[in-house]
Amino acid sequence: MAERTLIIIKPDAVQRHLAGEIISRLERKGFKLIAAKFMLVNKQLARRLYDVHKDKSFFGELVEFITSGPVMVMVWEADEIIATARKMIGRTFGYEARPGTIRGDFGCSQRYNLVHGSDSPASAEFEINLFFNPQELTNYDLTDQHWLWGQNQ
Repeated sequence: MAERTLIIIKPDAVQRHLAGEIISRLERKGFKLIAAKFMLVNKQLARRLYDVHKDKSFFGELVEFITSGPVMVMVWEADEIIATARKMIGRTFGYEARPGTIRGDFGCSQRYNLVHGSDSPASAEFEINLFFNPQELTNYDLTDQHWLWGQNQ
């Protein structure tokens, strides 16, 4: 069965008009979009999203940044999507990310890193449930799914 991940196009990417480019890269890879919301994240939701970092010095900065402007929150599905999406996103800091990755091509900051992607199946499930009700996740087949995912379905 295909895996799911939460991807958030963060405020800096929205402000820099990169949402379409990021979505296009995910679609061209063969990922299936099953839910999306354009929204403002409130501080309570941001704290829950970043709860794993609550004891770290940068927790407050994470909350401030993700609540500083609109974001595009999406659920994507494909085989091994978590690992694949994280490779496509690139290293956390744009100046360390490889060219060809989203952060490597568009990021140059430590603080503003364009995209969030779940880092494990457990965090993906937790994060998806923060932003979406089960009824909001669309179940369908891509017409070219066999060609994209092969026999791994």
